[in-house]
Amino acid sequence: MKPDWDALASEYEGSPTVLIADVDCTTGGKPLCEKYGVKGYPTIKTFRAGDTEGETYEGGRSPEDLKKHAESLGPACSIDNKDLCSAEELVEIEKYAAMSQARRDAKLIKLKNAIAKEEARHEKVQKELQASFEASKNQMEALQAELKPKLKLLNAATPKAAA
Repeated sequence: MKPDWDALASEYEGSPTVLIADVDCTTGGKPLCEKYGVKGYPTIKTFRAGDTEGETYEGGRSPEDLKKHAESLGPACSIDNKDLCSAEELVEIEKYAAMSQARRDAKLIKLKNAIAKEEARHEKVQKELQASFEASKNQMEALQAELKPKLKLLNAATPKAAA
């Protein structure tokens, strides 16, 4: 995927509206990856103008799919782009805009904490499932090791058919 990504970045090089970049999460980019919840390769995050959270792109990875997605990006619903908001979004964004910055910040922290708590719960479930899988695998391998000599002898005890 890296060559396709680099080709896309070259195609958009110098664009005033689109930036295609990559970050190595194992070196200097690690703090940035942690900030945006990047946990694996390849993770693609897209940010529209004014978006500080980004969205994880789950679409196709072919050069055509990546280009189509890049072309679909543009300004998003915001207090500065109300005309891009749906009726439901407009009601919500105006409600949030009427709040004080401190109240918006507190709400953001509360929502991010709720997500972090659920992510932690999910990771715990994943670790428990992995431990259960490993125990089951070890049990299966032990049984295979125990029964393999008997299988071998049972097969050896069967006379070969005369030709």
